[in-house]
Amino acid sequence: MKTKSYTFKGEVWKYKFDGATAWHFITVPKHISSEIKFLSTGKTAAWGSLRITAKIGETEWQTSLFPDSKSGCYLLPVKAAVRRAEKLGDGTRVTCMLRREA
Repeated sequence: MKTKSYTFKGEVWKYKFDGATAWHFITVPKHISSEIKFLSTGKTAAWGSLRITAKIGETEWQTSLFPDSKSGCYLLPVKAAVRRAEKLGDGTRVTCMLRREA
């Protein structure tokens, strides 16, 4: 199976679902999102999600990208353990690596 990798810079941002719950994301650039979408046609899971391996700094983890209908881009969720390990907060600009089995 072929592996496809993407590297980009993005900013961590927080989305509040309610007063107590917040998720942190990085928006995958439009040109990368378009290529991922094209190469993944027919291979998506629930809500159009795609399983990937992500890496920021020295931290690598398994997660899913989720499509954002407003921007037309994928969103990379950044879990708390990754934010703690890499000292990331809302507004932090980082280099991200995504890897997907094609």
